[in-house]
Formats: sequence, C-alpha cells, structure tokens
Amino acid sequence: MTAYTPILATLAYILSPDKKSVLMIHRNTRPDDLHYGKYNGLGGKLSDAEDIISGLVREIEEESGLTPTDIKLRGTISWPGFGKNDEAWFGFIFRVDAYTGEPHQGNVEGALEWIAIDKISDLNLWESDRLWLDMVFDDSPKAFHGIAPFKDGKLVSWNFQRI
Repeated sequence: MTAYTPILATLAYILSPDKKSVLMIHRNTRPDDLHYGKYNGLGGKLSDAEDIISGLVREIEEESGLTPTDIKLRGTISWPGFGKNDEAWFGFIFRVDAYTGEPHQGNVEGALEWIAIDKISDLNLWESDRLWLDMVFDDSPKAFHGIAPFKDGKLVSWNFQRI
C-alpha cells in the first residue's frame, strides 16, 4: 500500500454579520484554472511552516482583506485523485462567524460575492460540495469527516461520519 501524502489545505465559508449570506469566490479569471467557473469558499494550500489556523488566517487575509475573529472547524474531507495530476487533497473546512475589515471586490483567482445561504445550491459548485455544505452551516456541535474520491475529474463516491 502506498503512503497517503495529500496536499493539506483550508477552506472557509465566511458568514455576513446577519448570518444570511456567505462570502464566496467565483473562480472566473483564469481559464486554465482547475476550478474555472466554479464558486468556492476561501482558502488554499498550507505551507510547511504553518499550522492549520495560521494558514487559514493567511489565506483569508490574502484573498479577501478580512481577518477572521470567530472560527469554527466544521469538518475535514479527503479528496484522493482530485488535483490536476490526480493528487490527493485533504481539507480542513471552517465556518467564520465574525471578522474584521472590509472585503476586496476580488483577487487573482476571481470575484468575491456575498451569496444568500439558501441560494448556494443554485451555483456552479463542485459536485462533492453539494453533499456536505449544509453541514458547514447547520448548528450541530458535531464535526463531519468525509472522503470524496475523484477519478478523471468526477466524483466517485462520498462517505462521512459526524463525531
């Protein structure tokens, strides 16, 4: 068996002050982007010199200009076979309930948009995101921990536990 050595990443969903909308990025600037045309939370790869929270805060500040002040880990997801070269990714999924600052209009990856939580399912999302996004926004005290393998750019299966 080969050692599992995924790319570690963070993904955050930042709530508006009234908790009815979430700040998302519309990946619409680079046609060669694996995520081109899709909507996603904010985040990215962890560097080898930072812990998960430091990486999350850095990514949010770089991508949006916001500094999170209330961060909740909502879950983790393993995405074997997801990347451009079928790399494995492992994501720490967060909800940000409070922040300081004002968001940018966008960044090199795309435009930032406030989306009503009840309208997220209308967006162009990765198919796996539709399976777990509700758990990011619910009030359960339990985190979810899932696996969503991809093959040839398509979701193969989904399995998760909440603990």
